[in-house]
Amino acid sequence: MSAPSLRSAWVALAGLSAVFLFEMLDNSILNVALPTIGRDLHASTVALQWVTGAYSVVFGGLMLVLGAVADRYGRRRIMLIGLALLAVAGLATAFVTTAGQLIAVRALMGVAAAMTTPGSAALAFRLFDDDGLRVRAMTLISTIGLVGLAVGPTTGGLILAIAPWPVLLLANVPVALLAMLCIRTGVEADDRAGLHRDPVDVLGAVLGTTTIVLALVTPTLFLNEGSGSWLPWAGGTLAVTAATLFVVRERAAEHPLLDLALVARPLVASGLAYKAAAGLAISGLGYLVTLQLQLDWGWTPTRAALGLLPQVVVLIAGGAFVNRFVQRAGLDRAAWCSAAAVVSGLAVYGLLSRFGYVWIALALVLVAAGMRVVGAVAAVTVLRGLPENRTTIGAALVDTSSEVTSGAGIAVTGTILAAMVTGSIAAPSWTARQSAQFEQAVTVAGLVLTAMAAALVVWALLRTRTVKEEVFA
Repeated sequence: MSAPSLRSAWVALAGLSAVFLFEMLDNSILNVALPTIGRDLHASTVALQWVTGAYSVVFGGLMLVLGAVADRYGRRRIMLIGLALLAVAGLATAFVTTAGQLIAVRALMGVAAAMTTPGSAALAFRLFDDDGLRVRAMTLISTIGLVGLAVGPTTGGLILAIAPWPVLLLANVPVALLAMLCIRTGVEADDRAGLHRDPVDVLGAVLGTTTIVLALVTPTLFLNEGSGSWLPWAGGTLAVTAATLFVVRERAAEHPLLDLALVARPLVASGLAYKAAAGLAISGLGYLVTLQLQLDWGWTPTRAALGLLPQVVVLIAGGAFVNRFVQRAGLDRAAWCSAAAVVSGLAVYGLLSRFGYVWIALALVLVAAGMRVVGAVAAVTVLRGLPENRTTIGAALVDTSSEVTSGAGIAVTGTILAAMVTGSIAAPSWTARQSAQFEQAVTVAGLVLTAMAAALVVWALLRTRTVKEEVFA
């Protein structure tokens, strides 16, 4: 039975918001503690990288598979199991004594996140029949998550001033318990008639997971090993090979893990493309701006963090305007307009960032504003284009597209910088030649990202040109 308003579903929305808050807060609150963790556990630089990387890779790699499992065995059931796993992993932090143990705990948390995060969007979508309420629910959930992302580093720093670092991960326990209580109370048990009954395609699951894991690991290899090393190119080649085999398998399988015909539907394909463009932009732009402010302009880390405030403010405060904009523009028009804002922000950065901070601030605002709307409407666009028994894997596709293109954005920018700038960009002082090379590389990287995001948006528009636009009453 669908809820007639957000207020009537507040218990369920509180639980689903807690799930998304965990995803957004997790890495941001932990990053500030990495130096302390390194000292306490005598961890190497590589080990510290995997403290955060293990979570991200496992989370991204398993979303698609666990989304398919949830559609078959129950979205609420898988969500509750994932939250229980999160609570157990949080408690296990209290017993960690080595970096390897912490990495294992983080990987376990990645499994829990893959079980719960797609389900939060799918269950929120299924709470309502009206697309307007669906967008408002997604906006509410994402706003709470973005607040967690913004305050995570500050909160982590304050906690570390009075408590040991394991407290940061132990905090996941009450969040998980709260979410479990709210979802058990506010979300109805799964209706067996609404579940997808086909058997799980195990081979397709292995190939799909392998593809995504390699796609997420390869950008890190490019950054760590450099474009001159064979390792990242081997990772990229294996990722393409696994992706090709996955497509061949899904086309031939009697019961595919992911029905490619459903992904090709106009609403599904366009929603995924919009979300991918936003993921590409936010990661690539954030990486470039951070390097430009600190390395090229010589700003301190604190000043550079303040320089990113326009983006943070828009991401958090923009939630108040998303619903009104979608109501006035309609769901489809809001999607492509916001995606166009993302492309415009990248273009402004690529063409004008060398002329002063005001242009960087404008680029950050445009990309953040576009992403804020895309974040709310892309999932709704995808899910309304799918059968009701495929909603969780649809939500997993949305998150996976963003995760993969975020990695691609960093890989592209890192490769361009490595190819165009001689010497190490981390050197304490640059020659005039290096400064000029870096400035040119930033321009090229910004314009390449613009072209990639624009191609995704144009392709999405072409896919939906025959779909009638739905405007809210």
